[in-house]
Amino acid sequence: MSDNPSVVLKKVNEIITEDRPVPEITDDRYVKVAIKKTGICGSDIHYYTHGKIGSFVLERPMVLGHESSGIVAEVGKLVTRVKVGDRVAIEPGVPSRYSDEYKTGTYNLCPCMAFAATPPYDGTLARYYLAPEDFLVKLPDNVSLEEGALVEPLSVAVHASKLAAVKFNSKVAVFGAGPVGLLTAGCVRALGATQVLVLDIFESKLELAKKIGATHTLNSRKVKDLGSKVKEILGELPDTVIECSGAEVAIRSGIDILKSGGHFVQVGMGKDNINFPIGKVIEKELNVKGNFRYCWGDYQDAVDLIASGKINVKCIVSHRYKFKDAKAAYDNIVENGDVVKTIIDGPEDNEFEYSQKRTSRL
Repeated sequence: MSDNPSVVLKKVNEIITEDRPVPEITDDRYVKVAIKKTGICGSDIHYYTHGKIGSFVLERPMVLGHESSGIVAEVGKLVTRVKVGDRVAIEPGVPSRYSDEYKTGTYNLCPCMAFAATPPYDGTLARYYLAPEDFLVKLPDNVSLEEGALVEPLSVAVHASKLAAVKFNSKVAVFGAGPVGLLTAGCVRALGATQVLVLDIFESKLELAKKIGATHTLNSRKVKDLGSKVKEILGELPDTVIECSGAEVAIRSGIDILKSGGHFVQVGMGKDNINFPIGKVIEKELNVKGNFRYCWGDYQDAVDLIASGKINVKCIVSHRYKFKDAKAAYDNIVENGDVVKTIIDGPEDNEFEYSQKRTSRL
């Protein structure tokens, strides 16, 4: 029986399942987690189809996955935060404990970050994964393991909402109704925004936006004068824009429709260089920020939002797969445009039986 079956990106366009050694705890503050649910992120797909994202290049086989939850299987001698049997969400990026960024709480910006499924570091889509105890968040009894796997993308939304200074009575426009955009819409609504407008070009995704918390939706492809239409819907221009698509046209439109003195947060990653309307940023004294993952408190806040019932993250899950069908899950995303969020189960006992060091194409 396989000790630690893992879904491995061997090279561009080639995913295999591979028997790897069970990771052993060598740091007394680390925890071994039995992975139960993993979401597929757009970054996983980009590595699968292109082999790189910016300066992160796939140079050797890499275990995929970083949106995971599981059950604590073993703890190091000095671990006090969790115990065997606890259900946890795994924060997948561990910074240098000596960096200035870590010390100031902005550890997401640490240049020495070891982030799961980002070359050269292996990801979480395996039977077991090791993580430091302080990068695990316990799941309350009313939060499922599937919801636990969605804590990672929700944490991005939480971080963006904080950067945007969303508060009671905010009027927020969210561009892009992918997983993070949808979760952002739900998050800002939960944090007190009274009007939330989600813009996208796919009607099916806009319908999901209504389910998760958007008060208004708009198919931007069908509108000629976007600013006038947005003002008609909201009564005035939004004081906050959170851009989650990465598309240049959406970025430019977001700056264009934003109220003077408003907050613009860029979450979606697109081209490195675009034609950016800097003149409007200056003239309207806009507060423009980039959003990179999440940092102190965001993971716990995400869990608390789910546990409180203020956001229904399960509604964005469109596809579910068994571990043995992981390659099919990735291929389905590549081949179909209607996928929102895919969840893969952890490997079941006795699911994989093959000889030592043998690999099997999924």
